[in-house]
Amino acid sequence: MLTNTFIFFIGLSIILFISVLVISKDLPSLEQLQKFDPETISKIYSADGVLLKQLYTHKRDVVLISKVPKYLRESLLVMEDRDFYNHSGFSIKGIFRAIIIDVMTLSTRQGASTITQQLARNIYNIIGFEKTIIRKIKEILTAIQIEKTYTKSEIMEMYLNSVYFGHGTYGVQAASKFYYGKDVSELYIDEAALLIAMLPAPARYSPLKYPERAIFRRNLVLKQLKTNGYIDAETFDIATKKELLNKKDVKKENYANYFTEYVRRELEKIDEDLNVDLYQDGLMIFTTLDTRIQNEFNKNFEKFLKKNQKILFNDIKNNEEKFNKILEINKIESDSLYKIIDSLDVIPKEHRNELLVQGSGIIMDSNNGYVLGLIGGRQEANYVDHFNRATQAKRQPGSVFKPFIYMTAFENGYKPTTELLNQPLVVFIDDTTQWNPQNHDGSTGLLTTLRDGLKRSLNLISVRIVQELIKPIDVKRNAKAFGLSTPIRAFDAIALGTSEVIPIEMVSAYSTIANNGIYKKPIVITKIKNRFGKTIWEYTPTHKEIKNESIIYLVRDLMKSVIDKGTGSSIRWKYKFNSPAAGKTGTTDSKTDAWFVGFTPQITMGVWVGMDNPAISLGKKQYGSSAALPVWATTMKDIYKIGEFHTANNNIVELEKSLDWSQPSGIAKIDICSDTYNQPTDWCPIKNEIYLKEYKPLKKCSKHSNPFSRFGN
Repeated sequence: MLTNTFIFFIGLSIILFISVLVISKDLPSLEQLQKFDPETISKIYSADGVLLKQLYTHKRDVVLISKVPKYLRESLLVMEDRDFYNHSGFSIKGIFRAIIIDVMTLSTRQGASTITQQLARNIYNIIGFEKTIIRKIKEILTAIQIEKTYTKSEIMEMYLNSVYFGHGTYGVQAASKFYYGKDVSELYIDEAALLIAMLPAPARYSPLKYPERAIFRRNLVLKQLKTNGYIDAETFDIATKKELLNKKDVKKENYANYFTEYVRRELEKIDEDLNVDLYQDGLMIFTTLDTRIQNEFNKNFEKFLKKNQKILFNDIKNNEEKFNKILEINKIESDSLYKIIDSLDVIPKEHRNELLVQGSGIIMDSNNGYVLGLIGGRQEANYVDHFNRATQAKRQPGSVFKPFIYMTAFENGYKPTTELLNQPLVVFIDDTTQWNPQNHDGSTGLLTTLRDGLKRSLNLISVRIVQELIKPIDVKRNAKAFGLSTPIRAFDAIALGTSEVIPIEMVSAYSTIANNGIYKKPIVITKIKNRFGKTIWEYTPTHKEIKNESIIYLVRDLMKSVIDKGTGSSIRWKYKFNSPAAGKTGTTDSKTDAWFVGFTPQITMGVWVGMDNPAISLGKKQYGSSAALPVWATTMKDIYKIGEFHTANNNIVELEKSLDWSQPSGIAKIDICSDTYNQPTDWCPIKNEIYLKEYKPLKKCSKHSNPFSRFGN
């Protein structure tokens, strides 16, 4: 009998040993155990240290055990594993207790899993969550190996960073941020107790869905803390009377939806080269955006886009042809269109292309190419979409393109005082189509200087430059050199900006003019660190000299005239921005696109306003100077009130209100006769003008050769 019993136990032991060996083959290896690396949130930061966006598949934010409050750790122990510091991964006492309870209740609800066992099934998918004996054996064996590999403190840290807290949050730090809007280290004892209370069934005990259950569970945790001597009766009484959720009023600034999405897309271009996963590796991405500048931009953009929206609706109601055109495009009845226009409701998505005034804008550091602010479309929550009009839209620039026309003329030896006839003419758009362009105000005139032509944005002068002084192909070469990647059509109509451009590229081109002809590619990411704080990628500044500084100075001086005395002069007299600045208004045919792009020596900004459907105009008087310029002027003024902006590596650039560009050696600034533009005599009316030194006037004025010449016929 004894022999048979002995043989039975030997056989059973062999079977158990073989079973354990078989089960062990599928368990995590020692190398896998040592490489515990939970997927964590990647974070996008602004240049001034504000968290802009989080990238993740599971919302998990890893935190060191030293940052976790003592009472949260104690809550975990009293509820999940009181013998945690005394066992080697599993508890014999707990297993027997669970078996007895399960037999008595005829259920399998009592799990008896230690913290280490729970960690094993949380982080290794191969163990699974099925309630079977095999799963339990796998869990115990893995727990034993974990205990051999890590300290108790490390095990608790891994557990708290991997456990699920409901509503898509993993880890105690992410849960603290989600439920309370603060760091885990700032939790009060009742808040810590609530988080631990949810662990057995986060969905069942969610304080957001089932507050009564959550309160009951929280108070149960607090009671266990009191029973086990971790808190006194007074602390218990105070904590149990606390509100369930006392979430901080975290003001969620709509800093830069379009900017962060642009950053994300830029990251996807380099993630393979860096061998990283944007959504799991806990990266820290540092960007160029200054949230103070972005907030001012947002405020002014929203204010004036709403104003432009009212103008559009009034224009639709008072323009029968436009009204009927929208009816036809949208296939709706007139009463439905009136209802949309007259109501204060959100414009339906299917009608926004023709009814929602859109816009975009970019603010750049003129010297480094850093993007300090970016808007890709309407900012209101109901209108934010995935199309970034600052970086993806291709729109006609209109007169914003004209600096390339004038630049090409100056390169060919023409001067600011070169005169052309401000009279109608024919423009050949292509081989089969011709057009009779007009000035934006319908005016005509006699001989007009190039300076006045750009200052007043005269289309007829721009067209005559292309037809009489230079070649369209040379203008195209210049535009391409300044970073415009879209096709530029080298026909006469190039003078009127009919070839589509991408707004960020146009702003970057203007930034090159601000930066004395040195091109800097627009930059949004300055540095990337891994979760351990090691820099794995850093932007290396590069630059390229595109154009001679003297040519740039000449073009820029004419662009200063636009703001000081021309189509952009409301910047001075209406909006009271008085720092040295240059820029250009732009309006396309039928007012379908309105632009203002301008710069100071330190900041470049461009604003575009238009409809997603370019067949619909903004309104009869919606020029660049009225639809786009106000956003530019008010934002630039606000930026200079801030007085500084953040840049890479925590550097701060101070804005100098009176800073102007210095005159290069290739420029001559001289007095000339204001009538003949030649060298003055003693009797000439005088004005000041600048020239390339090799092209300054050499001829003496013959019109005012004596004191009586002013009285001549």
